[in-house]
Amino acid sequence: MGLELLPERIREKYDVYEWRHAVSILKTDFPEQWNDLISLLDAFELRKSSIVTSGGRKSPISGFMDNYLYNLGWEEKRFDTSIKIDNIEKDTPTHKIDCVKGRVALDIEWNNKDPFYDRDLNNFRLLFDLGAISLGIIITRSDELQIIFNNLRKGHSYGASTTHMGKLLPRINGGGGAGCPILVFGITSKCYNEHA
Repeated sequence: MGLELLPERIREKYDVYEWRHAVSILKTDFPEQWNDLISLLDAFELRKSSIVTSGGRKSPISGFMDNYLYNLGWEEKRFDTSIKIDNIEKDTPTHKIDCVKGRVALDIEWNNKDPFYDRDLNNFRLLFDLGAISLGIIITRSDELQIIFNNLRKGHSYGASTTHMGKLLPRINGGGGAGCPILVFGITSKCYNEHA
């Protein structure tokens, strides 16, 4: 099973990768989050205007996805975690996760430096090991979008050391998220709208 559980229209629009049966877990155990995610992926389009707009704190792409999920009850969240060893408590700080609903965590990595993936995977690993989440989702960009960026003369802004699937999958396959089930969606050119 696995990826075949995703609607075909989603598999056609996005590069999809799963680690440790993430699709089955999400669909079976978290149907509300599953429906929210499918709805987001259906609604999203990669607009030319969002690519050529100069950056700020958050890109229009990440902003759209965050706000879409926030309207469905997801929230940005930082978990307060610690470990107690021989009556000595040690803080184990985590980074904020873009969107959390129940036991499902989702981060959007559109155009950050690729070490942000290490941060995300470490967060997922720790929170999974502590029993705070059941799976992690990362939405990023497919490598193929570089052609569009280059054609729009924005290729320099989306360099080889920024977040894209080619930088993420080796980290996952190398055990970066350890036992945490992970689901990845890479935005492809099939999401692109050059007229918007």
